[in-house]
Amino acid sequence: MGGPGRRLVGTCGFQKARRRHFESLDAVEVQQTFYDPPPGDRLKRWASEAPDWFVFTVKVWMLVTHGYNPRLWRRLRRRLPYEPASFKPFEPSEPVLWALRETLNAAEALGARALVFQTPASFRASEDNAARVEGFFREAGISGYEIYWEPRGDWWTPQGLRLLERVASRAGVSIAGDPLRGRLPPRWQETLYARLHGLGGRGEVNYRYRYTDGDLERLKGIVEEWESAYVMFNNVYAFEDAVRFRALLLSG
Repeated sequence: MGGPGRRLVGTCGFQKARRRHFESLDAVEVQQTFYDPPPGDRLKRWASEAPDWFVFTVKVWMLVTHGYNPRLWRRLRRRLPYEPASFKPFEPSEPVLWALRETLNAAEALGARALVFQTPASFRASEDNAARVEGFFREAGISGYEIYWEPRGDWWTPQGLRLLERVASRAGVSIAGDPLRGRLPPRWQETLYARLHGLGGRGEVNYRYRYTDGDLERLKGIVEEWESAYVMFNNVYAFEDAVRFRALLLSG
């Protein structure tokens, strides 16, 4: 299979054997880095197995974006050098910047192109949190990666969107969202980063949803309005839906 174009289709995490992802799709957003970045030698092995044109993106460690969350922290496999309470979302403190450096080490091992910062609905749309995100990215000084932020919750209200646009323009980050749920970034962004969490259900995700042909046709119309895009499926049927959508895009 040849290399991808400017619109890349993939999944959030490996659902099947890595070989099948590398043969059938354009990209993967690595999820293990969100819970606890794997050792660099393992990530380098994954990169060596992939075709040269295959794209990795990385979901940033939860210690950076979520702070201390007892439910999520059960997934940690290492002893941390800092107390749990010292991790606060987007605070440019030594513990949080250490967690960011660990994420960047993982991204470098993979040869990743982009970083995805996803925040929970509890990280509310407010002047204080907008300023916190802006300050964090100025302090962190990340270079060499495309940076995307997917906010959950009330950032997608009219007031929240005004804050999002301000953060994006001042901090030099791009906004990611679920376009089939009406969560589209500012059109002045160069690239669409779509994270697709299913439709219907309660709340903001319905991971057990299988996308219909009509859904994928609607998604195709949205994606084709952008010169470049990442289309990353994040549902139980992500691999199958991504393969179907990639074929639809290639069909013209």
